[in-house]
Amino acid sequence: MIHLRGRGEEGIGEDVTYEEEHQLDFQRDGLNAAVEGAHTLDSFSELVAEAPGYQRWGLESAALDLGLRQSGLSLAEALGQEPRPVTFVVSFRLGDPPSGEPVQTRLALYPHIRFKLDPEAAWTEELIGELAATGAVDVVDLKGMYHGTVVDQAPNPELYLRVAEGFPDAWLEDPALTAETDPVLEPHRDRITWDAPIHSVADIEALPFPPKTINVKPSRIGSVRELFATYDYLAERKIDAYGGGQYELGPGRGQIEYLAALFHPDAPNDVAPIEYHGEIRPGLPESPLQPAVTPTGFRWE
Repeated sequence: MIHLRGRGEEGIGEDVTYEEEHQLDFQRDGLNAAVEGAHTLDSFSELVAEAPGYQRWGLESAALDLGLRQSGLSLAEALGQEPRPVTFVVSFRLGDPPSGEPVQTRLALYPHIRFKLDPEAAWTEELIGELAATGAVDVVDLKGMYHGTVVDQAPNPELYLRVAEGFPDAWLEDPALTAETDPVLEPHRDRITWDAPIHSVADIEALPFPPKTINVKPSRIGSVRELFATYDYLAERKIDAYGGGQYELGPGRGQIEYLAALFHPDAPNDVAPIEYHGEIRPGLPESPLQPAVTPTGFRWE
C-alpha cells in the first residue's frame, strides 16, 4: 500500500511488484526520490520514473487519487465519462495434472461465470473438448511472451493448433510466433491478442500485425500519461481493449475495475474480485460488477 498525503487529503495506490527483495527494500528504505512539495502529475511522474518493478504505477495511481481528491473530482468526472457495469473473467491454471474440475466446480456455483485459462502442453484434446463444451472460455493465455518467469510457456505448434481449433471463439493471448507456430496461427490472426509485450503505444505499433484487441495492464504501462495515451491511441484506431490484473490484493484491484468501467466495460476483463482467487464459495460478487466509484479520487468502493 502506498499513501501520499497533502492538503489534508490522502491518495492511495498499490505496488504489485512480484520480487520479494524489491518489496522489502521499499518498505525498509522508502522511495529513492524526494517527492515532498507541490507537483503536477507530470512532474511527479518524472521523479518516480526509475522506480523498480511495478512500483511506478503504485506511486502514480496514488498521485492521481490524491490530485483528484484535492480537486474535489472523481476520475469519471475529470474524464467526462460515465462508468458502466464491468464484465469479468476468472483466470487460473488447471492443476498438475490438468483437470476440468476447477471449471466445473465454479460453473456449478456460478452458471454464468466466464474464464481466462492458461493452456499447457499437457492439455489433451479430451480436456480441451470438455472445456470448450462449457461455452464459458473467453480467453486462452498461451504465455509465450514471458521469459524468465515461473509462468513461461515455450512455443508449441501442436498445442497452439489444438487450442486454436478447440476454442474457435476465444481470444488467443500472447503466442510466441516462430517459424513453426506462425503458420499454425495465421488463419486465426483476428483472434490473437497481446499482453506481456505492451508497455506503451510504441509497443503496440511494434507488434507483427495490427491487433483487433489488446490487454491493457496499467501496472505494466506504469505512468498515468502513457496509460491514457494508450487508451486514446486504441480509440483512434478502433482497436478494442480489455483489462488485466496482477493479483492486486488492495486498492489496486478496485482501480483496474474502475478503469474497465470507463474504457472497456463489456470486454473479458481479467479483473475479477480477489475473492475468486481463494476458495470458491457461494455469495461472491457476480459479473457484471455494478459501478462503485467514490465521489472523489481514483477509488472503487
